[in-house]
Amino acid sequence: MKFIVSSSYLLKQLQVLNGVINSNNTLPILDNFLFELDSTALKVSASDLETTMSAMLEIDSESKGSVAVPAKLLLETLKTFPEQPLTFTVEDNNTIEISSNSGKYALAYADGNEFPKAVTLEDPSVTLVPAEVLATAVSKTIFAAGNDDLRPVMSGVFFQFSPQGLTFVATDAHKLVKYARTDVVASQVADFIMPKKPLNILKGILGSSDAEVKIEYNDANATFSFDNYVLTCRLIDGKYPNYEAVIPKENPNKLLIDRTQFFSSVRRVAIFSNKTTHQIRLKIAGTELNISAEDIDYSNKAEERLTCDYQGDDMQIGFNSRFLTEMLTNLQSDEIMLEMSLPNRAGILTPVDGLDEGETVTMLVMPVMLNS
Repeated sequence: MKFIVSSSYLLKQLQVLNGVINSNNTLPILDNFLFELDSTALKVSASDLETTMSAMLEIDSESKGSVAVPAKLLLETLKTFPEQPLTFTVEDNNTIEISSNSGKYALAYADGNEFPKAVTLEDPSVTLVPAEVLATAVSKTIFAAGNDDLRPVMSGVFFQFSPQGLTFVATDAHKLVKYARTDVVASQVADFIMPKKPLNILKGILGSSDAEVKIEYNDANATFSFDNYVLTCRLIDGKYPNYEAVIPKENPNKLLIDRTQFFSSVRRVAIFSNKTTHQIRLKIAGTELNISAEDIDYSNKAEERLTCDYQGDDMQIGFNSRFLTEMLTNLQSDEIMLEMSLPNRAGILTPVDGLDEGETVTMLVMPVMLNS
């Protein structure tokens, strides 16, 4: 088994796949990349049993075969090479030899047949989504997903497909984000919960792709295929909470404000808030928004006044500044709308401008009790 490949091309592909490999694997074979050679194409795979990802590389070769190569060692070696062709040769003494312009390097390999096989989905449903849409949907929602092992359904992103459009939801019970598209649709109704890890890997590579992503899914697994990549992962098992029930429908108090200005104020004032509650207070009356925070233990306090466009009753409401700043970071619009009903009901943040046709973003943040 022998093939020739460009060093930087191989490194770029392996760095993407390396995101799948866990730092502490129970099975030693999972510390490897699986190289499967079939004359002109080389398929490289990485797995952690839950998620398997592979990339097809075009290479120069006449042979066939499969070997598992130590991932860390190979990556560290490739990072040091300038761009050049490398020749990989599988030797009889259980090593794979890499020949570069300047030298030779031998790595011990494992039998490719020991590597876990990726799941093949039987009779899956299929939906096509442009890479850019999926990348936006993931980056707009994933930050709001929870980290609670006791509630695994909330540690992923909920995908809802229907002939009317696609909806992506994430929540950790303190904040919730719903991202919807009506310009991309699925042929039938389906929903599933995607874990965070494969989504983060996808997010990293989808942004630079202009392909269509083919999403195939059944009750247990989902596969994402685009460009030369295929990612298969196990879905989170369970029923997603009824998020629609949490979104308040009647919100008579509407605050319209410049996002950057609001974001800067919240960030500044939050520095002076209590280090455990991160509580900031919004006091709105007429066209004035007063943002304040206080840390009684250390006698720190801050207050800022902003002009805003507000319709509704005068009100005071408290929020966790960390949730608010996270949301404002993930909105790209110039102006945002904050809709509220009562000081103990969730506030709804939506972008006023900068959205594509058929795109909606709804962010919900739970208030914190104000200690008057």
